[in-house]
Amino acid sequence: MTSYQQMLFLIIATAFLFDGVEIVNMTFALPSIKAEFHLTLEQAGLLASITFLGMFIGASSAGILADRFGRRNVFQWSMVIWGFASLVCGMAPNLTVFALSRIVLGVGMAMEPIAGQALLSELLPAKQRGKYLSYFEGFAILGTIVSGIFAYFFLPLGGWRLLFIAEAVPAAFVFVVRRGVPESPRWLEKTGRLAQAESTMNMIENRVSGALGGAALPEPKKLEINETEHSKFALPDLFGPMFLKRTCMLWCLWFFALLGFFGFTTWLGELLMRKGYAITKSSLYLSFIWCGGIAGFLATGKMLETIGRKPTLVIALIGSTISLGLYANASDFTQLVILGLIMQFFIFSTWCTIYAYTPELYPTDGRATGVGFASAVGRIGALVAPFTGAIALSSFGQNGAYYLSAGAFFIAAVTTWALGEETKGRILEEISQQ
Repeated sequence: MTSYQQMLFLIIATAFLFDGVEIVNMTFALPSIKAEFHLTLEQAGLLASITFLGMFIGASSAGILADRFGRRNVFQWSMVIWGFASLVCGMAPNLTVFALSRIVLGVGMAMEPIAGQALLSELLPAKQRGKYLSYFEGFAILGTIVSGIFAYFFLPLGGWRLLFIAEAVPAAFVFVVRRGVPESPRWLEKTGRLAQAESTMNMIENRVSGALGGAALPEPKKLEINETEHSKFALPDLFGPMFLKRTCMLWCLWFFALLGFFGFTTWLGELLMRKGYAITKSSLYLSFIWCGGIAGFLATGKMLETIGRKPTLVIALIGSTISLGLYANASDFTQLVILGLIMQFFIFSTWCTIYAYTPELYPTDGRATGVGFASAVGRIGALVAPFTGAIALSSFGQNGAYYLSAGAFFIAAVTTWALGEETKGRILEEISQQ
C-alpha cells in the first residue's frame, strides 16, 4: 500500500463524501419543505421516501452497468446525474418537479457508491482492503457532518433551495476522477480486454514502484484458480449453490440496516423541533453528534483486520440497537449529546463494515451486480422507512420511530450471526471459490 493507492482512495472517497452530504440533506430540509408546500406528516414522509425509489432504480441497474461497461464509467456518470438533479431540486417551481428531480437524484446517488466499492475492492491489497473500504464509508460520515454545517449556514441565508443548489457544485469533481482513476485491471481481464488490462497493470506497477523510490516490486504469487472461476457470472448465480447463502444474508442485512437508519434519521430534525430546538440549531447539533461516527469508522478499520468482518458487524448492530433505545429516552440536552455520540459511533461502525464486507462476497465479473442488488434491496427498506417512521411517530409518539429502528438493527444482527462468513485477510479470487 503506497501513496499511489492512497491517492486513488482519496479521489473515490471524496466523491462519496459529496454523496454523503446529499444523503442526509432531507433531514435538514424536510421541515422547511413541509411548511412551504403545506404537507401533512405522512405526505412529508412519502416525499422523503421518493428519493429511495430513485435509489432503488440506480442501485439495481448500477451493478449490471458497472459489470458490463466498467466501474470507472458508471462512477463518473453517477456524479453528473446527481449533481444536475440537485440543481433542479433547488430551482423546482412546484412539488411535482421537486419530487421528480428527487427520483433522478436518487438514481445518481445510488450508482456512485456501488461502482466505487467495486473499483476500490479490486485496486486495494488484501491485507489493507477491509480497513480502507471501512474508511471509504467513513467519508460519507464526514459528508453528513458537512451537510449539517451547510444547513446551519445556508438555511437561514437562503432556505432549503440554496441548500440544494450549493450541494450541486461538487459534480465538477468528475473531471478529477477522469484524470486520476484507472479502470479495474481485474474487470478488464474478465471482459477479455487483455492488452488494456496489461497496460493498466504496467502503469499501476510503475506508479507503485515510483512511490517506493524506484524499488523493484516482488514477483506475484502463483494462485491456483478453479475452472469454475472463469465461467461467466450471470444474474441467476446470485441464487446458485455457491452464493445463495451470501445473497440471503446480504439482502436481509441491507434491508433492515437501511430501514433502521432512515427510520429515525429522516425525522431527527422533526424530533428535535418537538423537543424545542430550532432547526438551524438542531443541524449544528446533528453535525456534532455525527462526529461520533468518525471515532466509529476509525475503530472499525482496526477491528476489521483484527477480529474480522462478521464479529465487528454483529457488535456494531447490537450496539446500534441498544444505543438507539437509550437515546430515545434521553431526558435532557446533556444526555442527548452523550447518547447521540455513542449511537452514531455504532451506527456508522455498522455502515463501515457493510461497505467493506459486501463486495468481498462475489467474484469479479459479478461483484458490482451482487453489490448493486443488495443495495437495491436495502433501498426498499429505506423507501418504506420514512413513511413507517411517520406512522410510528403519529401512533406511538417520537419514541416509536426509535424503537422501530432498533428492532430493525437487531434483526440484521441475528441474520448476520446466523448466515455470515469470514473474509478477513483472504484475496478476492480465493473467497469466490468457496
